[in-house]
Amino acid sequence: MPKITYQDSKGNSKTVEVESGLTVMEGAIQNDIPEIDADCGGSMACATCHVYVEEKWLSKLIKAEDAEVDMIDMAYEPKKNSRLSCQLVISDELDGMTVTTPAKQS
Repeated sequence: MPKITYQDSKGNSKTVEVESGLTVMEGAIQNDIPEIDADCGGSMACATCHVYVEEKWLSKLIKAEDAEVDMIDMAYEPKKNSRLSCQLVISDELDGMTVTTPAKQS
């Protein structure tokens, strides 16, 4: 199973195995990762699963759809490497990826 490292806004990190086919958000929920609230349950109706993806991984991700980009615009401190973790589907190619949460979620 691919390993994903979740780093919180304070610099604490936790690396967990996440089953391929699940989203980064689902991996966070299943492993009690703090700061990924996922209030809408992954329906892309909020930005409480907002993460910053380590730059070297961006090219391996599917491009964000317009709806995701719109949600990210409403997130706290969006950056060019911002993504909604509910839209990031885990695959073997993402083994070793690191995501970091912002200082607060919208």
